[in-house]
Amino acid sequence: MTDKVSVKICGLTTAEQVQAVAAAGARYAGFVFFPKSPRHLEVPKAAEIAGSAPVGLAKVALTVNATDAQLDYILESVPLDMLQLHGRESPERVAEIRDRFGLPVMKAIGIADEADLPQISAYEDVADQLLIDAKPPKDAELPGGNGLAFDWRLLAGRKYWRRPWMLAGGLTPENVAEAVRMTGARQVDVSSGVERAPGVKSADLISSFVRAAHGEP
Repeated sequence: MTDKVSVKICGLTTAEQVQAVAAAGARYAGFVFFPKSPRHLEVPKAAEIAGSAPVGLAKVALTVNATDAQLDYILESVPLDMLQLHGRESPERVAEIRDRFGLPVMKAIGIADEADLPQISAYEDVADQLLIDAKPPKDAELPGGNGLAFDWRLLAGRKYWRRPWMLAGGLTPENVAEAVRMTGARQVDVSSGVERAPGVKSADLISSFVRAAHGEP
C-alpha cells in the first residue's frame, strides 16, 4: 500500500490526456457530464475515451443533479468506477444513487467559511468519499472547476471525517504541496490548474502536479 497522496485529474476530454494522467502516476481520471462546462463530454465520446484508460486508473463520472435516466444513459455506455455528485444532491439522494447504481459515490461539498463545515457530517453515512471543494460564487455557471481556493486553514488540525476525503479547489503544481501540508489531505483533485486553456489539459502540468502532490522534485 502506497503512502503517497492520491491524485485525481478531472475534466479529461481526449484519450491522450487519459494516457498522460496514467503515465504521471495519478490514481483517478475524471470525466465531466455537465453541458455548461468546457470539459463536458457527450456519452459516445466519453465511452471511447474511458475505454482507453489502462487497468488500475479509476474512472470517475462528474454529474450535477443528474436524474436516474441520465445516470442510466451514462452507465449503459461508459465504463466507470465511481460517481461524483457535484450538485445540490441531498444526503437522501446520495444514498438513493448509491443503492440504485451499485457504484461508489463521492459527494462534493463546497466550503467558503467555517459555517459551511458542519454540512460535511450529513454526508458521511451515505457517501463512500467526500470531495471538499471551494464553494462557487453565487453567480457562477459551474459548480466546480472555477480555479478558486478556500482558506485551507479551516481544515488545519481538525479531527477528520470517517470517510476518505479529497481536497479540491484552486490547486496547481505550485501550491498543492503546501495545501497537503496545511490540511493533511491524502487525496487531491485538480482540473483547471493543469490546463493551458479551459478544457485543454497539459501533459507537462499534469506530470508536475502529480510530482508536487507526491512530494517529489
